[in-house]
Amino acid sequence: MPSATVIPALPCRALDDSLPFYRALGFEVPYRQERPNPYAVVRRQDIELHLFGVPEFEPAESMHTVIVLVPDTGALHAAFAAGLREAFGKVPVSGIPRMTRPRRMQGTRGGFMVVDPGGNWLRISRQRTESDADLDGGPQDRPTEEEGRLARVVAAAARQADSHGDDAAGIRMLEIGLTRHSDAPPVQRVPALVYLAELHVRTGDRDAAAAVLAQIEALELSAADRATLSADLAVAAELLNS
Repeated sequence: MPSATVIPALPCRALDDSLPFYRALGFEVPYRQERPNPYAVVRRQDIELHLFGVPEFEPAESMHTVIVLVPDTGALHAAFAAGLREAFGKVPVSGIPRMTRPRRMQGTRGGFMVVDPGGNWLRISRQRTESDADLDGGPQDRPTEEEGRLARVVAAAARQADSHGDDAAGIRMLEIGLTRHSDAPPVQRVPALVYLAELHVRTGDRDAAAAVLAQIEALELSAADRATLSADLAVAAELLNS
């Protein structure tokens, strides 16, 4: 007996709003119709989604969510980001559509979020492995002692802002953590500061984001630190130029 297949169907205002975004993410469009109702299929390897058009639909009010489990969230994010940059010149981090970065999130397996032009959330998470005790993940989802307490603050803030969509709560947690752990070395402060700047951009507070990015610029980082923080510093540069 063949196994069951479940395919989510997601709303959008119009197919032409969403299909260019999915194509940028590397999805193919093997089927599309406009009549008797707008409907399309998008597929990227084993990920298949169906889209249907509702002209009066309001993306900002969407509560539709799809959980996508993959073996390597970082690799998929890198592919998505490259496609978005090629198609649109940047990775959108605010508004609709947008995409977060892969992060560990307190109490769950790590991953990232994609909000498509229809306001639908694609929650990209790491597949469960034998090391996972339960839905709250395994050792790879928890910051180590060597990473310092700020890494745990970032994971807790990511659970609020990225997973729950409460950006204000994430900002508060990061600001409190950065103040409380002001003696943390620069290599531990940078990831928290970059995430804080990203959340300020996401909420539209460009002045606050610029102030945080200025703090990063003022930090004295060794060559080894810069190598360790290369991904975070690249995001900071992208935010600075966004």
